[in-house]
Amino acid sequence: MPARRVFLALAFTASALLAGLAAPAAAQAPYLSLGQPPSQPKYAAIVIDANSGEVLFENRPDSPRYPASITKVMTLYLAFEALAEGRMKLTDQIVVSPRAAAMPPTKLGLRAGEPISVEDAMRSLAVQSANDMAVAMAEKMGGTEARFAALMTLRGQELGMSNTRFVNASGLPDSRQISTARDIAILSRAAMRDYPQYYSYFGTQQFAFRGRTMRNHNGLLGKMPGVDGLKTGYTNASGFNLSASAVRDGRRLIAVVLGGSSTAARDSNVEDLLLTGFSVLQRRDRGERTASIAKSLFEPSAEGRVTRPPNGQGDAEQNGLHIQLTNNPAAAGPLALKPSLSKSKGRWGIQVGAFKQQSLANKQIRLIEQRFASAVGDADGAVARAGSSYRAQFKGMGEGDARDACKSLKAKRQVCLVLSPGA
Repeated sequence: MPARRVFLALAFTASALLAGLAAPAAAQAPYLSLGQPPSQPKYAAIVIDANSGEVLFENRPDSPRYPASITKVMTLYLAFEALAEGRMKLTDQIVVSPRAAAMPPTKLGLRAGEPISVEDAMRSLAVQSANDMAVAMAEKMGGTEARFAALMTLRGQELGMSNTRFVNASGLPDSRQISTARDIAILSRAAMRDYPQYYSYFGTQQFAFRGRTMRNHNGLLGKMPGVDGLKTGYTNASGFNLSASAVRDGRRLIAVVLGGSSTAARDSNVEDLLLTGFSVLQRRDRGERTASIAKSLFEPSAEGRVTRPPNGQGDAEQNGLHIQLTNNPAAAGPLALKPSLSKSKGRWGIQVGAFKQQSLANKQIRLIEQRFASAVGDADGAVARAGSSYRAQFKGMGEGDARDACKSLKAKRQVCLVLSPGA
């Protein structure tokens, strides 16, 4: 299919947004259902608000699909969990097994018996999508890959991934390993919500190892302003997959596209959906009617592409969720986000870590109060439970105070996430 027709097909699927955006944030109302051309039977997509979980757009969100290497988001999620609970350290060594070394590309290429640090293995998963390191990590945490895959499925069910089954840690072809666009969005949101201190691994643009430099397969990193992470995937059976997250104007979206016909078509579709989603949210916040907004924004151009918002709407300067999500500053640098929102005194806050044990979260709050008393001021330190994690937070700050506090903490290599009102 010529590229123009691919883009036209993807553009028309995006018009499903106009039905969903008219619904209140808490509602999961029925959305406009548009058929997908027979030439793209693998296609499925969803766009959600990362803060509220509101579904902005969906097309076949619950149809079973092969996740391919997006599987590694769950592999890394369980690694983040082990690190947060103290069961594993970034400096721990993994000895590559013969089974891991025998995995097909893409791979790091270590021989059986060679060691690698947990951190380097994690970077190779996020950047290079290394299949050998996925198996090595699985064996490190689960004893065997099969046992680890069972743990992946169980954790997915606990997160709400009701239509997902994992049988391996890499995403290599297996007809039993299935997921959906909605489930992958749930997982992507959980990764940044539960372990913000490690999320920046997904945004690392390149990784140097033993004289080799590998670039991230996510082509939107460094290309589309605001995109800061998550994962690609491809097999013959799955098509071209991508889960991507972006932030601008204090709002964060997650877009998942599965079964794209090519890397370029997939990336362009995700970019269009994110740009359009941000623009519609901006206009909705200003009180404009959703139907008229959607009609103008999703009108296909003569080339068959979704008409992107003009500058000043979709390409506004980024600000808001300024995330330094790593305990190791070398893993990834902070986003260059500029605050420009109006201040709302007392409704903002900061998050200084997410833990699997409440005692660790309380300990983190006490530590911040002792070391950064001038930064947090009179803000109220408290632990907020979210699923199986405990978040160490300080609430009751103005926007400027929250941003300044995070700036001070990050200058000392301390993880910090700005919490907007209602977060």
